[in-house]
Amino acid sequence: MYISGNHVSRRMLLRGAGAAIALPFLDAMTPALASPRRRGKAPVRLVFCYVPNGIIMNDWTPKEVGSAFEITRILKPLEAYRNDLMVISGLADHNGNELGDGAGDHARAGASFLTGVHCKKTSGADILGGISADQIAARAFASQTRFASLELGCEDSRTVGNCDSGYSCAYTNSISWRSPTTPMPPEVNPRAVFERLFGTEDFRLDPATRARRASYRKSILDMVREDTQSLVGTLGQADRRKIDEYLTSVREIEVRIQSAERDNHVAAPGIEKPAGIPVAFAEYVTLMFDLQVAAFKTDSTRVSTMMIGREGSMRTYPEINIADSHHPLTHHRNNPQFIEKVAQINTLHTELFARYLGKLKATQDGEGNLLDNSLIVYGSGISDGNRHTHENLPLLVAGRGGGSVKPGRHIAYAQETPVANLYMTLLDRAGVHPESIGDSTGKLVQLGQM
Repeated sequence: MYISGNHVSRRMLLRGAGAAIALPFLDAMTPALASPRRRGKAPVRLVFCYVPNGIIMNDWTPKEVGSAFEITRILKPLEAYRNDLMVISGLADHNGNELGDGAGDHARAGASFLTGVHCKKTSGADILGGISADQIAARAFASQTRFASLELGCEDSRTVGNCDSGYSCAYTNSISWRSPTTPMPPEVNPRAVFERLFGTEDFRLDPATRARRASYRKSILDMVREDTQSLVGTLGQADRRKIDEYLTSVREIEVRIQSAERDNHVAAPGIEKPAGIPVAFAEYVTLMFDLQVAAFKTDSTRVSTMMIGREGSMRTYPEINIADSHHPLTHHRNNPQFIEKVAQINTLHTELFARYLGKLKATQDGEGNLLDNSLIVYGSGISDGNRHTHENLPLLVAGRGGGSVKPGRHIAYAQETPVANLYMTLLDRAGVHPESIGDSTGKLVQLGQM
C-alpha cells in the first residue's frame, strides 16, 4: 500500500467547465497506516433488476434444492456465476392478483413487485400504490452518496393514461415508488444518465439543444484534465493505475453514447427510441448496466433499479430472429412454437444479465469486487405469462452482500411466502432495518445458512 501524508476525500470530484467526475475508491482515501476497522468495509449495493411478462418456468426452475442444483436452460448463461447466486423458489406477489379488480395483471405486477401493495385501479391522476423496497433503502443511504438512487430502464413509455385494462401507465412503467402516490420512472436515455452521473450541466436540456452543444463540446475528460493532472501527481503507482483504468472506462461509455447519437436516425423495430439509445438491444442493455457499474464504482449511489423491459412489453427481438412481439407470445396457449420463442427471449435476458455480473466481478471494490459487495435481485412479478400467475415467482439473488449471504444454492420456500420477505432480509443485510415492507410477514432465515 502506498503511504503518504496526503489524504484524498472519499467525496472528492474532478471538476472543470461544468463537469464533475466522482472518483473510484483509492488507497489514498484511507489515512496512512489506518487499522482495518478504521478503514471500514466496502458498502453493500442493492440492485433490483426486472424482466417483464413472466418466464417459461419449466426451463427456469431447477428440480433439486441446495448446492447440487442443475443449471436449467434459461439459467445456462449464468453457469459461470452459479457460486455467486441463489435461485429462489416459492415466493409470491399476492398483491399482483386481481383481488376483485378484474383484468390488469401486468400493471399490478409492476406496481406491486417491490412494494408488496395492491395498487388502486385507475387510469387517472389518482394513482395509489406503496413505497418500494429500493426507496426505503435509498432514504437510509441518501446522506452518504451523491444520489439516493438510480432508476434505469430499456424501454420508453408514457406515465399517464391507460396502459392495462383501466390501470395507469405509471404502474406498468415503474417498479420504484418514492411514496404511494409518487412513482420513480426509469431514465431510458443513456446520455441523460451519463450527464447526471458526471455532472455536465446540460443533461436536462432537450435532445436538439444537447446535440448542438455536443457538436463543439470536448470530451468530459478534457473538461476535467487540469484537476486530473493535479490529483495524479499526488498519488502512488497503484492509485494512478486505478485512475487510468477508471477514466478509460468512462471514456469508452462516452464514445458508445456518442456513436448511438450519430446512428439515431436508424429506426429500432418495435420500440420508440429517443436520442442516444443504441439500435441493438444487447448494446443498449449493456450500456445501461455499465453506467450502473460506474455509479457503484464511484459510490455515487448504493441503490438502483433496472427495468430490462416494462410490463406488457411489445418489443421484438430480430437479433435472435424473433419478429413477434414479446407480450402476445407469452399468451402462447401451450403452442410449442410460441413457448420456444419466449424461452429464447428469456435466455437472451439472462445472457445480458450474465455480462453485467461479469463486469461487477471484474471491478475491484475494497478487498473484494463489486459483485462480492452487492445484493442483486433479478426476476419478474409474473411467473407464467400465459396464465398471469403471481405465485412461485422466477427470482435470483446474485452477490454476497459483503459476506452476509451464502450463494451457490437453490432455495425453495413454502408456497405463498411473500416476496416482500426477501426484500426485508436483503435490506437487513445491507444495514437497513424497516419494520415492514408491504405485506411482509418476516425475514427469510435461510439466505445466510448452508
